[in-house]
Order: sequence, then structure tokens, then C-alpha cells
Amino acid sequence: MRGWRDEDLDQWLAITTHPGVYESLGRTEPVGRADAWREMAWGAGHWALKGFGHWVLEERESGRIVGRAGLLYPPGWPGLEVGWTVAPEHWGKGYAPEAGRAACEWAHAALGARHIISLIEESNERSIRVAEKLGERREGETTVETPIGPFDLLVFGADLPLSGSPA
Repeated sequence: MRGWRDEDLDQWLAITTHPGVYESLGRTEPVGRADAWREMAWGAGHWALKGFGHWVLEERESGRIVGRAGLLYPPGWPGLEVGWTVAPEHWGKGYAPEAGRAACEWAHAALGARHIISLIEESNERSIRVAEKLGERREGETTVETPIGPFDLLVFGADLPLSGSPA
């Protein structure tokens, strides 16, 4: 897990333009290069403004980007969110739950967070399963504004520390 770099754009674009990824995020078509860069800049800016955000998930052996995961709480969000996006060729390898759990533990230890949410597109069964693995349960629905438009999402949530996490 590391911060965003300008040279991540091509690898991030390849992930965000995969149909399985953009559809699971509630998009009707893939983002373009400028949108992918805007997402990276938004993530890096969140770190600069809030002191936390999404990390890049990088495979140790190859140095390739496999996704992103971490915490978000921009204006208009219904709570501190733990989120993840993983490249399809890495689905089922445990990256999302591992990174999500690490982000939740960090949120509790470093930020003093007592509750965490995940915002998930209703047809994204994989992310719903990850949220449930983290101990989250459905709490409702919301609409949020992002750098690439508004999204109607399900809200999952759990109290921190997560079950099985260090106190």
C-alpha cells in the first residue's frame, strides 16, 4: 500500500476501463484518461487535505498496480468510508478484504474512528461480500457526488474496532 504517483496513470486507466470494474462502480461506460487522472488527483488531494485517503495496492513481486483501497470522507459523504477497487485479474485473491481491514484498523488507531461505512453500487455482489467479511451490514442508501458524477449507492457499516481486530 502506497501513495499515488503520476506514472500510475496508465495502469490505473487499464483497471478503470475494464467493463467488470466500471460496471461494478455503477458506471454505464468506462472513464477516459482525463477522468482516471482526476480520480488519482482527487485521491492524492484527499490525503493532502485530510491526512488520509486511498492507497495504491501494488503487488510486491512485480510492482504492478492491482487496485486501490483506503478511507474517504469528502464533503457530502454520509460517514468515514472504507472502499476498494481491484483489477479483475486479481479478484478472489483477498486483496480487498485485507486492505479494507488494514484501513479500518488504521482508522480506529490513528483517527479514533468509531464507525466505518462502505458505499456500494447495488449490483456489486463482490464488494457486498467484502463489506460483510469486514463485519459490515446494510444501513441504508445515499447519493454522493464524485469527480466523475453522482452515484446512488447502498450504505454498509460497522462499529470499530472490527470483530477480530486488535483493540
